[in-house]
Amino acid sequence: MYHHVKKLMYTVRVDEPDPRFGNMLLEQFGGANGELAAAMQYSIQGLNCEDPARKDLLMDIGTEELSHLEVVGTLARLHLKPLKFGREAAEADPLIAIAGGGGVNLFNSQGNPWTADYLKITGELDVDLRSNIAAEARAKIVYERLIDFCDDAGTKDALQFLMTREITHMKAFAAALDSMGKPRFSIGRIAPTEKLVDQYFNDSTGKGDYGEIDTRGPWNEGDAWEVVEAPAFQDMRQDPSWDGSPAVHPESSYGTDPEGLQELLLDQLHDLLHAEKQLLKALPKMVKAARTIRLQELFQLHLQETELQVDRLTECFRLLEAPARAKPCKGMMGLLEEGQEVIKEGVKKEDVPSDLALIGAAQKVEHYEISGYICARNLAQQLHMSAISQLLGLSLAEEQNADQLLDQVSRTLMSVQIMPAPIE
Repeated sequence: MYHHVKKLMYTVRVDEPDPRFGNMLLEQFGGANGELAAAMQYSIQGLNCEDPARKDLLMDIGTEELSHLEVVGTLARLHLKPLKFGREAAEADPLIAIAGGGGVNLFNSQGNPWTADYLKITGELDVDLRSNIAAEARAKIVYERLIDFCDDAGTKDALQFLMTREITHMKAFAAALDSMGKPRFSIGRIAPTEKLVDQYFNDSTGKGDYGEIDTRGPWNEGDAWEVVEAPAFQDMRQDPSWDGSPAVHPESSYGTDPEGLQELLLDQLHDLLHAEKQLLKALPKMVKAARTIRLQELFQLHLQETELQVDRLTECFRLLEAPARAKPCKGMMGLLEEGQEVIKEGVKKEDVPSDLALIGAAQKVEHYEISGYICARNLAQQLHMSAISQLLGLSLAEEQNADQLLDQVSRTLMSVQIMPAPIE
């Protein structure tokens, strides 16, 4: 039995209604990755589930998604409210203003009606749990993008809450899947064809006029993998006149100077190592200088990430059989010197301007590191050094995430700064 309690799971506050943003919110109300789709998908999976324990999980989360639908609907309604009264606001979305009276309906942001086609239900519990993990991941990304496009502090707080619960649900579904004790690729009852299941078809071969170079990684090398080169050209290989261009083995596609590329990669790694070691010394000062707790937490978290990044760079040198020495990184030295000036000047400023200046200095550092890791990772990929490419890719993702988190804090601080003072 469902019972509606007349209290939101999360108290919603909208300080400045924005009808256009209200339209964006409808993506999470009646869209493919929205809360209604999730609530229906998990609840119906639960109704079909013969496993009492996991049935309870599905019904619990399905019901919570209905509460999230109410949170999103309330947010959207508050943002769309100006459409009820103003012609100019109504022009932002005539469908909502004229047909819906300025309220929400089960449509996505483009006005397309909600459909049960959004639901992924197979009746195979492990398959459905994997679908649910993917659904929560997609919803998390949608909430991230909504946060990025939002300038209203109260709305961003609610969206942060909803986004966080998506990760909670992913963890619960993943744990339920693991608890079933099934091998990762044991799907259904019929076994796959032996040998064929371990063959990787290199169907996008290329070099020169035939496209970009082939790459290798754990998805096509190691363990039991067998690479089948260009199956579409198997017959051509029987022709003595065929030059074999589309099926060039990856190791033969370095270019004219692989040694030069490796030297360049080492140079980039030396630069990054010195940059990260400098940052290890600077981040504790940034933690101390930050006024808001959230910014302090972000700097503290990135300090831990930076320690891991130094370890990864050291591992890259080990794989290259080269000494892990740092080359003076003048770019980072300049950025951190500028950051030290920001910290010094921030002592004289109020909390919000001080933290905004500190975030600006920190983001310059992140962008410098992002460009360095992209360059180094691309070189490693070109040289088919998959292990090094993966290590650099992990650090790159952390730098990009740190930049996004700093941007979110910055937007929130700006919203707080421009809010009118309360009336006495």
